[in-house]
Amino acid sequence: MIIMAAALLILFGATVILQADLLPDKKFVLLPPVNFTIKITGLAQVLLRWEPDPHQEQRNVNLGYRVRINAPQEDDYETRDTESQCVTILHKGFSASVQTIFWNEHSLPASSWVSAEMKDPPGSPGTSIASLTCTTNTVENNYVHLRRYQVSLRCTWLVGQDAPEDTQYFLYYRYGSWTEECQEYNKDTLKRNTACWFPRTFINSKGRDRLVVHVNGSSRHAAIKPFDQLFDLHAIDRVNPPMNVTAEIEGTCLSIQWEKPVSAFPIHCFHYEVKIYNIRKDYVQIEKMMINSFISVIDDISKYSVQVRAAVGSLCREMGHWSEWSQPIYVESWLQRNRN
Repeated sequence: MIIMAAALLILFGATVILQADLLPDKKFVLLPPVNFTIKITGLAQVLLRWEPDPHQEQRNVNLGYRVRINAPQEDDYETRDTESQCVTILHKGFSASVQTIFWNEHSLPASSWVSAEMKDPPGSPGTSIASLTCTTNTVENNYVHLRRYQVSLRCTWLVGQDAPEDTQYFLYYRYGSWTEECQEYNKDTLKRNTACWFPRTFINSKGRDRLVVHVNGSSRHAAIKPFDQLFDLHAIDRVNPPMNVTAEIEGTCLSIQWEKPVSAFPIHCFHYEVKIYNIRKDYVQIEKMMINSFISVIDDISKYSVQVRAAVGSLCREMGHWSEWSQPIYVESWLQRNRN
């Protein structure tokens, strides 16, 4: 028994010594990465790339990197890769820093930082567009060779307050790897583009990527400053109203049914609101539900208008806006019809 205990102590001691040997000592210094570069790879998209210092001492330790986005919006994250893609607006410039860290030992000192910067693109102040707004909408496709559901995109903006009268603006969007230039514009009285319409896009309404919209411009009298904006799809999606709403009264029961909106999202993704307006009593009843039918107990003598609206629920994506109400349909009880 004594011999076994001694053997266990020896093994435990060996394990502790081995673990200690794997840890870097205080003389082990981390060197910052080298050849840190920033490269534009798409609209509002940059690739950060760096290399480990070739003079970095090699030991049996795991190294990683801490990346810090300094501008236009601060962010901080860690990675074991030597490159990182970042999606952000670029019309205000871009700067970032990176340092070497011990991947599993955050209490140990990291290297110093190395930084890189891209200046904001040229252009006269006040010439870029203002108040850019965009909305998407899903339509059903009648062409067999295309996807069943297509997403349209409409954007509007105001002319820059200091933009010359001959300024012309041009809009592009990027979704994932797809980039398109607008072909259908609306113009103001000076024939400057102030709105754009894409009947069909490569946007995936069920996707998680952010939509990038970029607007640049030209003028004979000034350099027009470009403008970028990022949109979350759930925040700009104009959901269609429910389809084929029907209502009927049997005795004191008002039965309402409808079909899901035109959308790539399946039926279980939708939340609904039903609005029942009692015309005789001038009273509105609104009910929320996740199924596509509703039964309400009503007065014997009255006339009602019924409307339904929909929203994609948080089960399938972040909650967005409600659709418009469906067109009202009118029903009345048998007693009300006899009174008339």
